[in-house]
Amino acid sequence: MLKEFKEFALRGNVTDMAVGIIIGAAFTRLVGALVSGIIMPPIGVLVGGVDFSDYFINLSAGTYATLAEAEEAGAAVIKYGQFFTLVVDFTIVAFVVFMLIRAMNNLRRKDEDPNQASPSPTTKNCPFCISSIPIAATRCPSCTSELEAPAG
Repeated sequence: MLKEFKEFALRGNVTDMAVGIIIGAAFTRLVGALVSGIIMPPIGVLVGGVDFSDYFINLSAGTYATLAEAEEAGAAVIKYGQFFTLVVDFTIVAFVVFMLIRAMNNLRRKDEDPNQASPSPTTKNCPFCISSIPIAATRCPSCTSELEAPAG
């Protein structure tokens, strides 16, 4: 059983998955820092510093000025402001990830040479028996038909 577990754990797919999870966690922290430290402050200034995370609907009999007061009193509340904040954060993170992937794809496309010619073919089909033969062949090895000499 230990041998089977070792084979499973050291298989390439599991190792690749582990590396992907680790890089994904680091990437998540990186994008989170980008969003919270660089993107959200200007957005906060634009909307007048409104913090939606404190918005709530009180479902209990008492009245509370803030979400913290309601939670401290143990009141039942619907925290729609936190949900809205998370939706906005998710949208911003998704957009930032999209822009990063787009930039990476553009860099990759620049590395590819669009003027690079595709490799020339090394085989052709015999016009008589349709078998694949070398491009320089003057006689088909399958049907022995004579072919035109290659140009050049």
